[in-house]
Amino acid sequence: MKRLILLLLLLAGPVQADERRSGFADMSRETQAMQQDDTLNPAMLWVAEGEVLWNSGAPSCASCHGAPQTMRGVAARYPAYDAASDKVFDLARRVNACRSRHQGQAPFAPESDEILALTALIGQQSRGLPLAPPDDARLVPHRQRGELLYRERIGQLNFSCVQCHDDNAGRRLAGSIIPQGHPTGYPLYRLEWQGLGSLQRRLRNCMIGVRAEPFAYDADAMIELELYLVQRARGMPVETPAVRP
Repeated sequence: MKRLILLLLLLAGPVQADERRSGFADMSRETQAMQQDDTLNPAMLWVAEGEVLWNSGAPSCASCHGAPQTMRGVAARYPAYDAASDKVFDLARRVNACRSRHQGQAPFAPESDEILALTALIGQQSRGLPLAPPDDARLVPHRQRGELLYRERIGQLNFSCVQCHDDNAGRRLAGSIIPQGHPTGYPLYRLEWQGLGSLQRRLRNCMIGVRAEPFAYDADAMIELELYLVQRARGMPVETPAVRP
């Protein structure tokens, strides 16, 4: 299997320009149109559900933060350091921490429709803004561990993230263009999934694809890898909720 993948990469031709580009640029015009038009983008169903959740409960998200539009710029700054827990939080962790600390409610399960809906709603408020991970010294060791994970060969196929998304980005594997792997649109609607999914779901898919044991949802290592990926994509515009093939 590993030899087959390497052969397919070699047959695909040389890698093109190494300028950073979103996976949006590699999609068909039809799929691009689906993302660009909110009336066609199926992820907007989750955004609508997120708005219902935003205004539900006592206290609700709205009772503290007001309208969802007050969250503009928030998603672009995550993952971030949380002093109260001495941990790195992605946006889903932040939402669940708010529920536990301020609303007295149980956290939503990882990858549940509820957490995807709320993070999609919050992420949408930053659409078009540049990713702006915090310049926080407390994040440095976590980001470094994330980079090590990005470069580490794993699984029975002995592949690393960098081999696909840096070294071979732009080539084709089994007919599909290998993207650069920038997390600009999560949570996003993936046609393959027929549903919305988080960056953690996509990372777990990649790990399973190289026959490695995937990190658990919400594992510290998963969020450290996300932290590095966001730094790598710093300055690229937020597309949430994006659409991908």
